[in-house]
Amino acid sequence: MLVADDQEIVRTGLAMILDAQPGITVVGTAEDGRQAVDLARRLRPDVCLFDIRMPVLDGIEATRLLAGPAVEDPLAVVVITTFDHDEYVYAALRAGARGFLLKNAGADLLAQAVHAAADGDALIAPSVTARLLADFAATGSATPPVQPVDPLTDREEQVLAAVARGRTNNEIADELHVTLSTVKSHITNLMTKLGARNRVEIAIWAYETRRVRGGARPAGSTTPGPDLRTGRFRPGVG
Repeated sequence: MLVADDQEIVRTGLAMILDAQPGITVVGTAEDGRQAVDLARRLRPDVCLFDIRMPVLDGIEATRLLAGPAVEDPLAVVVITTFDHDEYVYAALRAGARGFLLKNAGADLLAQAVHAAADGDALIAPSVTARLLADFAATGSATPPVQPVDPLTDREEQVLAAVARGRTNNEIADELHVTLSTVKSHITNLMTKLGARNRVEIAIWAYETRRVRGGARPAGSTTPGPDLRTGRFRPGVG
Protein backbone atom coordinates (compact mmCIF):
# COMPACT_ATOMS: atom_id res chain seq x y z
CA MET A 1 0.00 0.00 0.00
CA LEU A 2 0.93 3.68 -0.35
CA VAL A 3 0.89 6.25 2.49
CA ALA A 4 0.73 10.01 1.84
CA ASP A 5 0.98 12.71 4.50
CA ASP A 6 2.86 16.01 4.45
CA GLN A 7 4.12 15.60 8.04
CA GLU A 8 7.15 13.32 8.09
CA ILE A 9 6.61 12.05 11.61
CA VAL A 10 2.97 11.16 10.86
CA ARG A 11 3.83 9.62 7.50
CA THR A 12 6.61 7.54 9.03
CA GLY A 13 4.46 6.50 11.96
CA LEU A 14 1.55 5.40 9.78
CA ALA A 15 3.89 3.44 7.51
CA MET A 16 5.50 1.68 10.49
CA ILE A 17 2.14 0.82 12.06
CA LEU A 18 0.73 -0.54 8.83
CA ASP A 19 3.88 -2.44 7.85
CA ALA A 20 3.64 -4.28 11.18
CA GLN A 21 0.10 -5.50 10.46
CA PRO A 22 -0.46 -8.99 9.04
CA GLY A 23 -1.11 -8.95 5.31
CA ILE A 24 -0.09 -5.31 4.81
CA THR A 25 3.11 -4.09 3.15
CA VAL A 26 3.86 -0.42 2.56
CA VAL A 27 5.44 -0.09 -0.88
CA GLY A 28 5.83 3.69 -0.90
CA THR A 29 5.27 7.01 0.87
CA ALA A 30 4.58 10.50 -0.43
CA GLU A 31 4.77 13.96 1.13
CA ASP A 32 2.24 15.74 -1.08
CA GLY A 33 -0.78 14.92 -3.20
CA ARG A 34 0.90 15.22 -6.57
CA GLN A 35 3.70 12.88 -5.54
CA ALA A 36 1.07 10.50 -4.15
CA VAL A 37 -0.83 10.41 -7.45
CA ASP A 38 2.33 9.88 -9.48
CA LEU A 39 3.54 7.08 -7.18
CA ALA A 40 0.13 5.43 -7.10
CA ARG A 41 -0.13 5.40 -10.88
CA ARG A 42 3.34 3.91 -11.16
CA LEU A 43 3.17 1.38 -8.32
CA ARG A 44 -0.55 0.50 -8.52
CA PRO A 45 -0.83 -0.38 -4.79
CA ASP A 46 -3.84 -2.34 -3.54
CA VAL A 47 -4.72 0.54 -1.20
CA CYS A 48 -3.72 4.19 -0.79
CA LEU A 49 -3.96 6.03 2.54
CA PHE A 50 -4.16 9.81 2.00
CA ASP A 51 -4.20 12.71 4.41
CA ILE A 52 -6.68 15.43 3.40
CA ARG A 53 -4.54 18.52 4.00
CA MET A 54 -1.47 18.17 1.80
CA PRO A 55 0.44 20.73 -0.29
CA VAL A 56 0.48 20.90 -4.10
CA LEU A 57 -2.61 18.68 -4.31
CA ASP A 58 -4.90 17.89 -1.39
CA GLY A 59 -6.05 14.40 -0.48
CA ILE A 60 -9.56 14.89 -1.86
CA GLU A 61 -8.32 15.89 -5.30
CA ALA A 62 -5.69 13.14 -5.25
CA THR A 63 -8.46 10.65 -4.44
CA ARG A 64 -10.62 11.98 -7.28
CA LEU A 65 -7.76 11.58 -9.76
CA LEU A 66 -7.18 7.96 -8.70
CA ALA A 67 -10.67 6.76 -7.76
CA GLY A 68 -13.19 9.29 -9.02
CA PRO A 69 -16.16 8.62 -11.31
CA ALA A 70 -14.12 9.44 -14.41
CA VAL A 71 -11.32 6.97 -13.59
CA GLU A 72 -11.44 3.86 -15.74
CA ASP A 73 -9.46 1.58 -13.42
CA PRO A 74 -9.86 3.15 -9.95
CA LEU A 75 -7.57 2.45 -7.02
CA ALA A 76 -8.80 1.85 -3.48
CA VAL A 77 -8.26 4.97 -1.37
CA VAL A 78 -8.77 5.50 2.36
CA VAL A 79 -8.75 9.12 3.54
CA ILE A 80 -7.43 10.02 6.98
CA THR A 81 -7.59 13.38 8.74
CA THR A 82 -7.32 15.11 12.09
CA PHE A 83 -10.52 17.04 11.47
CA ASP A 84 -13.96 15.56 12.13
CA HIS A 85 -15.79 17.76 9.62
CA ASP A 86 -18.82 16.50 7.70
CA GLU A 87 -17.80 18.31 4.52
CA TYR A 88 -14.57 16.33 4.48
CA VAL A 89 -16.47 13.06 4.78
CA TYR A 90 -18.86 13.94 1.97
CA ALA A 91 -16.09 15.22 -0.29
CA ALA A 92 -13.93 12.15 0.31
CA LEU A 93 -16.72 9.68 -0.41
CA ARG A 94 -17.88 11.55 -3.49
CA ALA A 95 -14.29 11.63 -4.72
CA GLY A 96 -14.30 7.83 -4.61
CA ALA A 97 -12.73 7.03 -1.21
CA ARG A 98 -13.45 3.59 0.22
CA GLY A 99 -12.87 4.69 3.78
CA PHE A 100 -12.65 7.69 6.07
CA LEU A 101 -10.69 7.64 9.32
CA LEU A 102 -9.56 10.11 11.95
CA LYS A 103 -5.91 10.17 12.96
CA ASN A 104 -6.79 9.12 16.49
CA ALA A 105 -7.89 5.73 15.15
CA GLY A 106 -5.97 2.85 16.67
CA ALA A 107 -3.81 0.41 14.76
CA ASP A 108 -6.59 -2.19 14.66
CA LEU A 109 -9.14 0.13 13.08
CA LEU A 110 -6.53 1.43 10.65
CA ALA A 111 -5.70 -2.12 9.55
CA GLN A 112 -9.42 -2.95 9.28
CA ALA A 113 -9.96 0.03 6.98
CA VAL A 114 -7.07 -1.00 4.74
CA HIS A 115 -8.22 -4.61 4.50
CA ALA A 116 -11.81 -3.47 3.90
CA ALA A 117 -10.74 -1.20 1.04
CA ALA A 118 -8.65 -3.97 -0.50
CA ASP A 119 -11.69 -6.26 -0.37
CA GLY A 120 -13.90 -3.74 -2.14
CA ASP A 121 -15.57 -2.78 1.12
CA ALA A 122 -15.71 0.57 2.88
CA LEU A 123 -15.12 1.61 6.47
CA ILE A 124 -15.98 4.98 7.98
CA ALA A 125 -14.75 6.10 11.40
CA PRO A 126 -17.41 5.03 13.93
CA SER A 127 -17.50 8.52 15.46
CA VAL A 128 -18.85 9.98 12.23
CA THR A 129 -20.92 7.09 10.85
CA ALA A 130 -24.25 7.80 12.55
CA ARG A 131 -24.08 11.54 11.87
CA LEU A 132 -23.06 10.93 8.27
CA LEU A 133 -26.03 8.72 7.58
CA ALA A 134 -28.47 10.90 9.51
CA ASP A 135 -27.45 14.17 7.87
CA PHE A 136 -26.27 13.17 4.41
CA ALA A 137 -29.45 13.95 2.52
CA ALA A 138 -29.83 17.37 4.18
CA THR A 139 -26.23 18.55 3.88
CA GLY A 140 -25.01 16.73 0.79
CA SER A 141 -24.70 17.92 -2.78
CA ALA A 142 -27.11 20.52 -4.12
CA THR A 143 -27.25 18.47 -7.32
CA PRO A 144 -30.26 16.12 -7.34
CA PRO A 145 -29.22 12.46 -7.20
CA VAL A 146 -29.19 10.71 -10.56
CA GLN A 147 -32.30 8.63 -11.17
CA PRO A 148 -31.81 5.23 -12.83
CA VAL A 149 -33.04 4.86 -16.41
CA ASP A 150 -34.58 1.54 -15.44
CA PRO A 151 -36.64 1.88 -12.23
CA LEU A 152 -35.68 -0.28 -9.28
CA THR A 153 -37.78 -3.36 -8.73
CA ASP A 154 -39.56 -3.87 -5.41
CA ARG A 155 -36.93 -6.43 -4.41
CA GLU A 156 -34.09 -4.10 -5.38
CA GLU A 157 -35.68 -1.40 -3.20
CA GLN A 158 -35.67 -3.85 -0.28
CA VAL A 159 -32.04 -4.77 -0.87
CA LEU A 160 -31.13 -1.09 -1.27
CA ALA A 161 -32.63 -0.24 2.12
CA ALA A 162 -30.85 -3.17 3.76
CA VAL A 163 -27.49 -2.20 2.28
CA ALA A 164 -27.96 1.41 3.42
CA ARG A 165 -28.54 0.16 6.96
CA GLY A 166 -25.30 -1.81 6.96
CA ARG A 167 -26.67 -5.32 6.61
CA THR A 168 -24.40 -8.09 5.33
CA ASN A 169 -25.29 -10.20 2.31
CA ASN A 170 -26.04 -13.13 4.59
CA GLU A 171 -28.31 -11.00 6.78
CA ILE A 172 -30.15 -9.69 3.73
CA ALA A 173 -30.63 -13.23 2.44
CA ASP A 174 -32.07 -14.33 5.79
CA GLU A 175 -34.38 -11.32 6.07
CA LEU A 176 -35.73 -11.61 2.52
CA HIS A 177 -35.72 -15.43 2.46
CA VAL A 178 -33.63 -15.63 -0.69
CA THR A 179 -30.31 -17.22 -1.55
CA LEU A 180 -26.96 -15.50 -1.09
CA SER A 181 -26.34 -15.60 -4.84
CA THR A 182 -29.68 -13.84 -5.39
CA VAL A 183 -28.66 -11.06 -3.00
CA LYS A 184 -25.32 -10.65 -4.79
CA SER A 185 -27.15 -10.46 -8.11
CA HIS A 186 -29.48 -7.74 -6.80
CA ILE A 187 -26.54 -5.73 -5.46
CA THR A 188 -24.74 -6.02 -8.79
CA ASN A 189 -27.91 -4.77 -10.52
CA LEU A 190 -28.14 -1.87 -8.06
CA MET A 191 -24.56 -0.86 -8.73
CA THR A 192 -25.24 -0.94 -12.47
CA LYS A 193 -28.49 1.01 -12.28
CA LEU A 194 -27.19 3.62 -9.83
CA GLY A 195 -23.71 3.92 -11.30
CA ALA A 196 -22.35 2.92 -7.87
CA ARG A 197 -19.04 1.14 -7.40
CA ASN A 198 -19.36 0.04 -3.78
CA ARG A 199 -21.76 -0.20 -0.85
CA VAL A 200 -21.02 3.32 0.38
CA GLU A 201 -22.19 4.80 -2.92
CA ILE A 202 -25.35 2.67 -2.79
CA ALA A 203 -26.01 3.89 0.77
CA ILE A 204 -25.35 7.52 -0.21
CA TRP A 205 -27.90 7.27 -3.02
CA ALA A 206 -30.48 5.73 -0.67
CA TYR A 207 -30.09 8.59 1.81
CA GLU A 208 -29.99 11.31 -0.84
CA THR A 209 -33.25 10.06 -2.32
CA ARG A 210 -34.83 9.87 1.17
CA ARG A 211 -35.44 6.14 0.83
CA VAL A 212 -33.75 5.61 4.20
CA ARG A 213 -33.48 7.91 7.19
CA GLY A 214 -30.23 7.96 9.17
CA GLY A 215 -29.57 7.62 12.86
CA ALA A 216 -28.80 5.02 15.46
CA ARG A 217 -31.21 2.28 16.46
CA PRO A 218 -33.39 3.06 19.46
CA ALA A 219 -32.69 0.95 22.54
CA GLY A 220 -34.39 -2.40 22.23
CA SER A 221 -35.30 -1.87 18.57
CA THR A 222 -35.04 -4.80 16.20
CA THR A 223 -35.04 -2.56 13.14
CA PRO A 224 -31.73 -2.91 11.31
CA GLY A 225 -29.43 0.09 11.31
CA PRO A 226 -25.87 0.98 10.34
CA ASP A 227 -23.11 -0.80 12.21
CA LEU A 228 -22.24 2.06 14.53
CA ARG A 229 -19.64 0.05 16.41
CA THR A 230 -17.43 -0.52 13.38
CA GLY A 231 -18.73 2.05 10.92
CA ARG A 232 -18.40 -0.60 8.27
CA PHE A 233 -20.34 -1.34 5.13
CA ARG A 234 -19.65 -4.97 4.25
CA PRO A 235 -18.56 -6.31 0.84
CA GLY A 236 -21.16 -5.90 -1.88
CA VAL A 237 -20.55 -8.65 -4.43
CA GLY A 238 -17.70 -10.68 -3.02
